[in-house]
Amino acid sequence: MDVLATQAMITNPVLIFFLVLVIILFAPLLLNVIRVPHIVGLIVAGVAVGPFGFNLLDRDSSFEIFGQVGLLYLMFLAGLEIDMFHLRLNLRRGLCFGLLTFLLPMAIGTLASVYLLHLDWAVSLLMASMYASHTLISYPVVARFGITKSPAVLIAIVGTIVAVIGALLVLAVAVDVNRSGGFNVMNLVWILMKLGAYCVVLLYLFPRLARWFFRKYSDNVTQFVFVLAMVFLASWLAQVIGLEAVLGAFYAGLLLNRFVPNVSPLMSRIEFVGNALFIPYFLIGVGMMVDVSVIVQTDTIVVALNMLVIGLASKWIAAYVAQKWFGMQAADRQVMFGLTTAHTAVALAVVTIGYNMILPDGSRMLGTTVLNGTVVMILVTCALAPIVTSGAAAKVKLRMLGESRDSGDKPRRSLMSTLIPVSNPVTAASLVDLALMMKRRTTSESIFALHVRNDNSNSSKAIGETALKLACNTAAAANVAMTAIERYDLNTVAGITNVMKERDISDVVVGMHLRGSIVTDSYLGGKIEALLRDTNKMVIISRCYIPVNTLMRVVVVVPEKAEYETGFEAWVIRVATLASRIGCTVVFECPLAIKPLIRGVIHTENIDVNQEYREFSDWNDFALLANRLQDDDLLVVIAARHTSLSFNSVMDDLASLLGRYFSHTNMLMVYPEQFGESPQLVSFSDPMTSDINSSTTIVTRRLRTWRKWLRKRLG
Repeated sequence: MDVLATQAMITNPVLIFFLVLVIILFAPLLLNVIRVPHIVGLIVAGVAVGPFGFNLLDRDSSFEIFGQVGLLYLMFLAGLEIDMFHLRLNLRRGLCFGLLTFLLPMAIGTLASVYLLHLDWAVSLLMASMYASHTLISYPVVARFGITKSPAVLIAIVGTIVAVIGALLVLAVAVDVNRSGGFNVMNLVWILMKLGAYCVVLLYLFPRLARWFFRKYSDNVTQFVFVLAMVFLASWLAQVIGLEAVLGAFYAGLLLNRFVPNVSPLMSRIEFVGNALFIPYFLIGVGMMVDVSVIVQTDTIVVALNMLVIGLASKWIAAYVAQKWFGMQAADRQVMFGLTTAHTAVALAVVTIGYNMILPDGSRMLGTTVLNGTVVMILVTCALAPIVTSGAAAKVKLRMLGESRDSGDKPRRSLMSTLIPVSNPVTAASLVDLALMMKRRTTSESIFALHVRNDNSNSSKAIGETALKLACNTAAAANVAMTAIERYDLNTVAGITNVMKERDISDVVVGMHLRGSIVTDSYLGGKIEALLRDTNKMVIISRCYIPVNTLMRVVVVVPEKAEYETGFEAWVIRVATLASRIGCTVVFECPLAIKPLIRGVIHTENIDVNQEYREFSDWNDFALLANRLQDDDLLVVIAARHTSLSFNSVMDDLASLLGRYFSHTNMLMVYPEQFGESPQLVSFSDPMTSDINSSTTIVTRRLRTWRKWLRKRLG
């Protein structure tokens, strides 16, 4: 039988990889029919084709390597996709839950092993660390349901960090006790010191390395390889100091979080490679470890049932206590339980190390029965976790949608659309990146790329085709649909404005004009000045010397009476969304009267961004802002056309001030929409007051009067 099994095993590398791809392709499709999560399908498929199933594939070095990569990739994605803004809001509750989900399994598991399995205290503590640790194997489930910002998910993620670190510390102490024959406090202190040094060094080096690399190299493939290299470097360094590689991968995801925006092409590539190959390889490898024949053995059944009951019950109790403590709902408890109930990486590390530890009497610290029981626990918990998470995630998603509708949290400008004129292939991709960063996730905004050519020469056609191709490729890499438009027109500005009218464009994103002659050429250039005269829609003019995802702060200068412009709400949404996507702080330099209105728009539109406000009312001090800006800041100037209500005399000299004091500053110039439908603004400082409606009505009447007067004057 062994000879036949060996002969039946597939050894051809091409056929092995083909069979794995077939499993990755069809296992989720088949099990989705009976509503079983695809994660369970991959694990069951691994059991079937593995050495303990039909013996088609051997768990050789390729599965060990790809499986380890997949596990690290899974933890890295969990750290990379965390919303850092919401994570800070739920950090305290997450730490409390982390202590619960670590200490309760440790206490219950230790006592049960001592009094039920009759193991000594050292072995019981080591086994309890398996119950305390867990892996976010069902994180892809909550990501697919779009509830990664849910407090329950974020609390579970923070709890995972605490539980894994605690379990690894227990493991390190157990190894030290086995080597030295006793517990040494100084060894534990030394481990904690190494952990602290590890976190501080990576916190200092990784963001700086990432910022330097992304500024220097813009190729997407190069950036992808760099990110993976950083992940595995952090994982290896974690192993060097005696911790598990999964902790390093997760920490690398947190550190690189702000440099990989969710809508960027780089993020799409990272998710695609992980979800299509590495993570499924890991799940199949987990299934291949399961020896189905050991389940029928009496000793294994007793130990496995004991481990399952303790592992599941202790995690459920921790989630239940946290739910009651934090005043959450039952679905939140199920999400936290589902995310923290799967045991893989740390449990495998613990049982492997314990199995290889030889005691003075010649026996193993953790015997074969415990090893087989651990494998059964891993299989059952990995199968149960996504099922529980999937059912609870659907309830949480429905609740979030209901709360959004009840609170009136709907995009006010659902018909917003963006036009990106691209004339230079060099800047096309960066303009598209900027527009994607400002695109609201909750709206179906249309994005158009336009190239206007003035002649029919082959060179002009080639430039237009190249620019449009680069723009569309950048949008496609971020999974965003873009419409490419090529137009022939003798007047470039006329071509842009005609497309705006035909496509009902709400705002335009253009690159800043490169000044040819200091004497004769204007700061903005004749084409942009003509565009501002010919359209009343919002125009955003960009000049960024560094990639948008490497910016550290967005500083917005707002003039007086900006709240009276009809495009006030639109530019606040765009700027706040940009800062939120980058993950940086937005600083509004504005009159105090405008502050509550800006906060009201951000709050109403549910944009999660760190905000700061500074009083700025004297535009004669505008040049002094140059002293407070850094090379990685983005200056956003809310400018105004001559016919705008917020226009002031200093803006006549704005071009010369920008050219003199801000020539090396990353900058956006925003000209808000005029003469459109005026939004009803709400003050965040007192959103329920009745005076707001009356004051808004007065403002609206004044705007109508001023518009009629301006239209008469302008003919």
